[in-house]
Amino acid sequence: MSHNVVVVGGGVIGLSIAWRLASGHDVTVVDPTPARGASWVAGGMLAPVTEAWPGEEELLDIGAASLAAWPGFAADLGIDLYTEGTVVAGFDAADAAQLDIVADYLARQGRTVDRLTGRELRRVEPTIGPSVRSGLRVPGDLAVDNRELLRRLTSSAAEAGVEFLREPVRAVRSGAVELAGSTLRCDTAVIAAGAWSSGLHPALASAVRPVKGEILRLRARAGTLPPPRHTVRAFVESRPIYLVPRADGELVLGATQYEAGFDTAVTAGGVRDLLVYGERVLPAIAEYELTETAAGLRAGSRDNLPLVGRLEPGVLVAAGHHRNGLLLAPITADAIRAMAAGAEPPAEIKAADPARLER
Repeated sequence: MSHNVVVVGGGVIGLSIAWRLASGHDVTVVDPTPARGASWVAGGMLAPVTEAWPGEEELLDIGAASLAAWPGFAADLGIDLYTEGTVVAGFDAADAAQLDIVADYLARQGRTVDRLTGRELRRVEPTIGPSVRSGLRVPGDLAVDNRELLRRLTSSAAEAGVEFLREPVRAVRSGAVELAGSTLRCDTAVIAAGAWSSGLHPALASAVRPVKGEILRLRARAGTLPPPRHTVRAFVESRPIYLVPRADGELVLGATQYEAGFDTAVTAGGVRDLLVYGERVLPAIAEYELTETAAGLRAGSRDNLPLVGRLEPGVLVAAGHHRNGLLLAPITADAIRAMAAGAEPPAEIKAADPARLER
């Protein structure tokens, strides 16, 4: 049975949901600036294993299930994936110890990573600097050009019949999405507005918060070393950073992390820190062109798990994905499509049920 569905939010999660739902429903996406926000500023890593940390086993399981869905998801959109995998660098002795914690934890979870000395790491990725002491190699990780992904999702959703309404949303309740001067009636509303979801429904008021992140985009110039082939994650003096190559010679360097409310200004200190720490891992970037600075607001949750499920009859939520919005887009879209049809979602996503917050 076809339903009238309103998806509030046009980032990677909202667009993925709308696109998947369009095959059987009448879908409207409401967002003043679709295909922007945190999704536009993301690095594009699809890396549940290198994001893993002790105590977050359910998030690892959700991420691994979504990663397995990504090749088909990308093929349906006609978008390429980066398949070189990830290397993780530890700059000093304390960073190397942190990598040991990650590797030991992953081994206990049955996930395989290769431990490397600094010299072995430079044989895998020659652009890494001589001061890096140790590393890991994770061949199964993927990456995607986030901006090309947003463009493809927008065009694919529109071709499938999704309508776009560029207006701000004031609130969402059962059967209705309230705009500034009118109300959209619907069978199902899906709140997928990222960090702004907290202001749209009482159940989300303290469940989702903004976490600011700054990124830089750089480009190799004539005479400089090219960007790395792999996605490079690193701990530098216990600070996590990432460097993600793009097919056009660009390199995304990120990311700072602040609890700063809804502030999206790029700070001089944030740019400085990213360049300083990034250069310690890849010295060649000192000669790169700095092409862009940007900041976005990740949607954090209390326990780092996303919120995917039912808030009340006719209202679903898909928010709180924090650093994993791109990674979890396929499994989140499949879950919301199943719930909208009254079917069972993927088993792994059940850990993200927002009912856990009441418990």
